[in-house]
Amino acid sequence: MIVTKNWLNEWIDLSEIDTPLLLKTLNAIGLEVDRHDVINVPDKIVVGFVDSCERHPDADKLNVCQVNTGNDVRQIVCGASNVRAGIYVAVAMVDAVLPDGLKIKAAKLRGVESLGMICSSKEIGLPSIGEGIMILDESIGKLTIGQELNTYPIFCDDIIEIELTANRGDCLSIHGIARDLSAAFNKDLKEIQKKEEQEGRLGIGRILQLQHTETYDTELLFGAVDIKELTVPLLVALRMAIIEESYETTLDAFLQYTTQNTGVILRAYPFATLEETPNAKSIITLAQDDNGYASLYGKEKLSVIGVSQEKEARFSMSEGLAIIEASYIPPEIIARKMGETKIASCPHYYRTSRGSEPKLNSGMRFAMDLFEHYSQSAVYAGNLELQSPREARVVTMSEGEFELFIGMKVDKTTLTHILKNLGMLISKPKTSIFAITIPHFRHDIVNKQDIVEEIVRIVGIDNIPSQALVFAESNQNTADLEEYRKTRMYRQRAAATGFFESVHFVFNERATLERFGFACTHESKELLNPITATMDTLRPTLLMGLLLSASANVKVNQRKIALFECGMVFDTNRNETKRIAFVISGASEMDKLSNAGKAPSIDFTTFTQRISDIAGSFELSAHTTTHTLSHPYMCAKVMIDGKEAGELFRVHPHVEEELDLGHTYVCELDMDCLEYGLVQAKPFSKYQASFRDLSILIPKSLTYEAIKEVIAKHVSAEIKRYYPVDRYASESLGDKVSLSLRFVLQSEEKTLEEEEITAAIEWILTGLKEELGVSLR
Repeated sequence: MIVTKNWLNEWIDLSEIDTPLLLKTLNAIGLEVDRHDVINVPDKIVVGFVDSCERHPDADKLNVCQVNTGNDVRQIVCGASNVRAGIYVAVAMVDAVLPDGLKIKAAKLRGVESLGMICSSKEIGLPSIGEGIMILDESIGKLTIGQELNTYPIFCDDIIEIELTANRGDCLSIHGIARDLSAAFNKDLKEIQKKEEQEGRLGIGRILQLQHTETYDTELLFGAVDIKELTVPLLVALRMAIIEESYETTLDAFLQYTTQNTGVILRAYPFATLEETPNAKSIITLAQDDNGYASLYGKEKLSVIGVSQEKEARFSMSEGLAIIEASYIPPEIIARKMGETKIASCPHYYRTSRGSEPKLNSGMRFAMDLFEHYSQSAVYAGNLELQSPREARVVTMSEGEFELFIGMKVDKTTLTHILKNLGMLISKPKTSIFAITIPHFRHDIVNKQDIVEEIVRIVGIDNIPSQALVFAESNQNTADLEEYRKTRMYRQRAAATGFFESVHFVFNERATLERFGFACTHESKELLNPITATMDTLRPTLLMGLLLSASANVKVNQRKIALFECGMVFDTNRNETKRIAFVISGASEMDKLSNAGKAPSIDFTTFTQRISDIAGSFELSAHTTTHTLSHPYMCAKVMIDGKEAGELFRVHPHVEEELDLGHTYVCELDMDCLEYGLVQAKPFSKYQASFRDLSILIPKSLTYEAIKEVIAKHVSAEIKRYYPVDRYASESLGDKVSLSLRFVLQSEEKTLEEEEITAAIEWILTGLKEELGVSLR
């Protein structure tokens, strides 16, 4: 929304308000200033009058003009096609400096002396208003020959562009912005003065009749004007250029200017498009069209109210009888209807759907005054009006509620002034109760909180004193807090282990996920309005985001990539689970002196140890994933306290190649399976521990899980733990491999004797031989 200070001044007295204060106030009341420019026509550019205009004797496209500039009549050569005798123009005097730096000098053009320059709007720093020079008229004020242009308000102004939120359709006009400023500055609005009806005018009821059976929640007001000698005055043309609005016809310029000024939506129809009747009246009919929209009909369909106008029903003539329509339809109704049945729309729909001005007579009166003032048009007396009964919204609040919501006491008089200046009606307060009637143009205000928001933005959030927060604190050790602390602990462990945290959206591309075999959200529960086509489903895994981030790091020549993420994933029914995932790609460590600048690639053992440094002790078991990201022979299930906590694997070589990754290992764990809480103390023997290695020959097909099951049956109390330390295979061993197990033995009561250690190991070896057929190497 673009406004100017002088334009606003036509609705509210801003003569004592300087521009910095105006900009600050607009920002403070929620009308964010997006841009501020200054119009200031340079000095020595004056009002001139062209006494005569003759063709240049030596140039077909030049004219020699005698221009009265007040103190003298000077000769100026001009090449504009629209220059002629009898017009007022902007004259840059000798020694004037134009905004582009051009200094005007006395010169000869094709042998004819020229003492100045007749300027176009663009040449003196104004927006372009068409081809040729700028012709002045008294729409900008009384024209005094020789008076400098920058003494006229229109040529010395501030342009302000305001960024409006979608719910503030009431501020899509100069009137709407001024209304908010009247509340902020506690100044009255200048209302449009109603002129006395002139006697002898033909009434609109003599030529037009409105026919309808229902109102369809619309409000309509019709006027009539016989257009003659209608031209766009400079004030209108220049302001339309400033707000960057274009128009096709002169009539369009007047209607658009009125809408920008008052907020009332206007249209014009040729009288000839209406349906004729035997009684010499023409009929305009309100009815629903095939799509259920409220529409106007004449001989054919004319328009959809607030949405579009038929091309054939537009007034495109320079003269003739025009029917002017002002309309209002509640934005929630038209927006809902457009959502149900979308149809083609015109620029009017933008205003209609956000909320236009419902006081139609103000816009109609303003437009008719323009026609009478700037043309020889004849305005018909009276209007045809259609109103829809709408129940006003009333919000009741006490003075105490205002204080409770705002956090400070605002006196009753201030509250009353603010609400009235914003256009709300307030019944006479009984004790401390306010009954506030919400105007129809504020469709965004529906409850007490909205009323308070209006008061706060006008009072100013910075003017509300800070107060200490008083509360009785409840126990904060909730499950959510514990969950946060647990997550923080594992994030800190990951960072301390050398991983960098990577954060992604909770959305992924469904096609990519399904290509790799992941089960995505069920179609009936899928996202209705995804951010982008590549984020069209909720993520079932953290791994895709991490792998894409690792790939991006490779493209910027990172050799060692270690990333982790902790976040939510979703199953097919959109149930959430918190997980933590890790990826290491490329080198296992940074280049340094100890590795001679040639860091080894990450391997399965090193990656597993890194995960153990974060997640604690766990076991790995054989595993086949349901997706295709994993390497078929380097994949394991992570078991914590006998429960499946996640999976750990190398990324499939084909995927590594697709993402330009080197050797890459990933792990994804369920946060619920990771330990957290008080550490339980366990007895610790003070006696020496003993270590014994047992090397056995086993079939290549024998799994470690089977060996563990047998050892569990034969392990004695003295064996505290055991783990594999070596696996050896060679041609000499045939179809068998050598597996070395290390046992840690310790007693709570004494130092173990050699015989006791040997017996415990022998008992395990016996069980392995009997149940699995292994032999001692």
